[in-house]
Amino acid sequence: MDLLAAFLLLFVLALAALYVARPFATRLRSVRGVDQALSTLLAERDRVLTALQELDFDNTLGKIPAGDYPAQREMLVQRGAAILRLLDERSGADRKPAARTPAPASTDDDLEDLIAKRRSARREKTGGFCPQCGKPVLLSDRFCPKCGHSLK
Repeated sequence: MDLLAAFLLLFVLALAALYVARPFATRLRSVRGVDQALSTLLAERDRVLTALQELDFDNTLGKIPAGDYPAQREMLVQRGAAILRLLDERSGADRKPAARTPAPASTDDDLEDLIAKRRSARREKTGGFCPQCGKPVLLSDRFCPKCGHSLK
């Protein structure tokens, strides 16, 4: 009986170890393929953007000769554009054309309109000041928001 219990315990421990180790094995396989190429492109894009910022900053400080700046900037811009094209091609292959999202600008405009309406409605509803502490109150307030004095 003790031998059977030991084998059962080892079997359960082996199953638990496999269950715990499985996510680590699958994650390593998925990172190696496409994600590595995408990560490389994103890192290169960041390097080019940083180099452009440093070049512009050095130009404003006068560290770079005036004749060298346009050529270096053009080279970095072309390399950055090539990287962005590759990223667009890669993201275009990953996404389906029918799955496009609507432009968020219209949503932002609607939200800004709602906020403006709320602010104007709130300004119109001022009900004066609290007789006890002098804090401004709204018409809809029953109690002062600062001191708690009954307004009605």
